[in-house]
Parts: sequence; C-alpha cells; structure tokens
Amino acid sequence: MKRIGLLGCGAMGTQIALAIDSGKIPAILTHVFDESKEKSTLLVEKLTNKPEIVENSHLLSSNPLDIVVEAASQDAVRDVSLSILQNKKDLMIMSVGALLDESIYDILSDACKDFKKTIYLPSGAIAGLDGIKSIKDELESLSITTTKHPRSLKGAKFFETSKQNLDDISLPTEIFQGTAKEAVSLFPANINVAALLSLSGIGSEKTQVKIIADPQTEKNTHHIEAKGKFGKMTFTIENFPDPDNPKTSRLAILSAIETLKKYCSDSIQIGT
Repeated sequence: MKRIGLLGCGAMGTQIALAIDSGKIPAILTHVFDESKEKSTLLVEKLTNKPEIVENSHLLSSNPLDIVVEAASQDAVRDVSLSILQNKKDLMIMSVGALLDESIYDILSDACKDFKKTIYLPSGAIAGLDGIKSIKDELESLSITTTKHPRSLKGAKFFETSKQNLDDISLPTEIFQGTAKEAVSLFPANINVAALLSLSGIGSEKTQVKIIADPQTEKNTHHIEAKGKFGKMTFTIENFPDPDNPKTSRLAILSAIETLKKYCSDSIQIGT
C-alpha cells in the first residue's frame, strides 16, 4: 500500500486523513504536520490508525513515503515543495495558486524532471479541466465568474486596501475583476479554481476572473466560458461550502480524495 504524508491538518487535511483511515483511499497515512500542533493533535485523535506527528514540515518527506499531500497554504507550497521532490517523493498540491508565480512553477517543473517525481493537481471545486486541456492550443479567451457568500471571502488580502465592506453588502455585488494572476494573489484562500483553470488553458495573465459576493446564496458558484477555433464551452458548477471551512467547497475535498484514490489504485482510469 502507498504511504502518505499530510502537510496541513485543517478542514481539508482532516477529511483526506479520514478517507485514508476509513479505507476509502487504499493507503496508509504515516506522518502528518501542521504549523499548529493543536490541529495535528486533534486530527490524530480522530484516527484509528495513528500517524506520527513530525516536528517540522521538512522532516515530513525525509520519512519513507510515496507521496506528500499539501493541504496547508500557498506559503507551504513555496517553502516545502522543492525539498519534497528532492527527497524523491511525489507531491499533491491543493494550494495551487502558488504555482502562478512563474519562478516557483519553473523550479518545481525542473525538479520533477531531475528527480523523476510527479506533482498532482486535483481539479478542485470546478469541472471541465479535461476539456480545457484538450483545446488549449485553440483557445482565444477563457474566463471564470465566481459567486460566493461574503463570509466565504472574509480575511482575503484584497480587503487590506479595498474600501469594500463585506458586511455592508445586501445584494449580489461584483467586488473584483481582473486576471487570474491578480485574483490568486489577492484571494489566496478563495480562488484556487482560477489558478487551475489558467494552468489548464492559456495562462494566468490571459484568463479573466470576476468575483461576486452574494449574501443571498449558500453555494459557491463557478461559471466558466472558453472560446476559440474549436467552438465554445461553458460550464456552471454550484458547490456547497465545506461546513468546517466556508472558504472551501465540498467538491474540492472530494476531488482531492478521488485523485489520491487514483494514485493509490491499480484499476481502469477514466479521463486524461
């Protein structure tokens, strides 16, 4: 069975760990780390098969693992990803917005080749990435409009300089329009879907993003439009937020679990 290390023991990391512990993912969770010792301890207490809590993030991949799952933050991706690959471990990244920094992307891409390891990026809270990848060479425009309840957007870096007060919003309100690169920088915990979309298609500076705050919705909605020589694609995905972390859609957690199942299984694989 595959041996998994977990970086990040919050809401998403906990759900992944529980899926491994239950046997839904045919693997063994052997080591975990979180910047908060309390979070990692609480996670381990929930599990029947107790993984070891390591003392720092770099120690995680020094153990005999097959893959490290990042469910922490963009900062964690920047700080630890290279050492994981250098330790000859595969890596699954959830905070994919970090890869829109071209220097980070290039370094990790080269490291995959140098150390013959693979980085996995689950499809997260959206669908249709197989289709976008297949027509990327014929894409002329790509956009995503994301609608969330204001509480799901609180704490974003965007509001450090914006005069927009989320508590004052009573109707659906567009609070951001720009490129995926800008969106991921200003909303690092909210809009990883834009990073995935741009990496699948025409890049972060050509992918357009709108973010709408709607106090009347209980869903996270993503509307994607792709146009080009091939024709036109549109997708609309309506997700319920994870009850333990409203910034994250339930679908993002399910896609992480499915990606790990695929990695750990010898079976028929569907999709690209």
